[in-house]
Amino acid sequence: MPFTLKKIKAIKDKKLSLFMLQDLEINHKRAQKYAAKGRIFDENMNPIDQSETIKTEYIYMAVFEGISRGLKPLLEFDDFAVFDKPTHLMVHPISKNTKYSLLDEIRFHFGENANLIHRIDAETSGLVLVGKNKKSEIALKDMFLEKKYHKSYLALVDGKLEKEVTVDSKIQKEGKLIGVRMAAGNEGKESCTIFKPVKYNKEKNITLVEAIPITGRQHQIRVHLYSIGHRIVGDPIYGVDDVTAEDYLNKTLSKEDRIEMTGSHRLWLHANYIEFTFKGVTYKIKSKNDDILKQL
Repeated sequence: MPFTLKKIKAIKDKKLSLFMLQDLEINHKRAQKYAAKGRIFDENMNPIDQSETIKTEYIYMAVFEGISRGLKPLLEFDDFAVFDKPTHLMVHPISKNTKYSLLDEIRFHFGENANLIHRIDAETSGLVLVGKNKKSEIALKDMFLEKKYHKSYLALVDGKLEKEVTVDSKIQKEGKLIGVRMAAGNEGKESCTIFKPVKYNKEKNITLVEAIPITGRQHQIRVHLYSIGHRIVGDPIYGVDDVTAEDYLNKTLSKEDRIEMTGSHRLWLHANYIEFTFKGVTYKIKSKNDDILKQL
């Protein structure tokens, strides 16, 4: 997401906070955020605090403006939209050096008041819900917090999953070399996932599985599958040695080595379905899942 300096005609001797609220129609919270992060400057490029009066004819604001690489929403409604995110795309920038993320497309299509309702990992593909305005964002985020929705994923896993299984092992940090790696066991946060076999490929010895997470813990689907002996194909953290996992996290694992060590260039986990009720209407949305089905 590019960092851009916007030149704005100001009102001299007016308090910056009032100018932003009354003339730029920027609410207090956002104005406070801009000022706290040093994103507002006078003509001499000196940072201005929101409590100060404006001393120059123009001010400059450093803002993020979304760019597009051609990704369009899968569906769009009055208050929200749904994107079908490809793999290897972060949903949100992690620093000012992040050149592109799904948030770029969200802001490009719907403006700066649009925002993510929930997140999925960069390598996980599939459905991401987006609020197009602050009011819908708050309502939809509350819906997620209250778990008033139904989500399911598709995953390609090693081996044959014979029948439906519910895994309710607790999840906690593994506590070893790989800091992001989680472990399933008797301690940690309560977690539950239902797994249903969809199709088995005997030649490749892989199963297409539907995963229904009842809770929403970090790496939950990956950890629960690995705990019952069915690592997700392409997983560079679970079911591989620490060196491979560390190289992946440090972005030094080559594509060729990754394919050799994990079985694929990507993690085969796909957010496939979401169902929820908003303003009295129930939405049942299914993604395009052509890529994962082709692997069978």
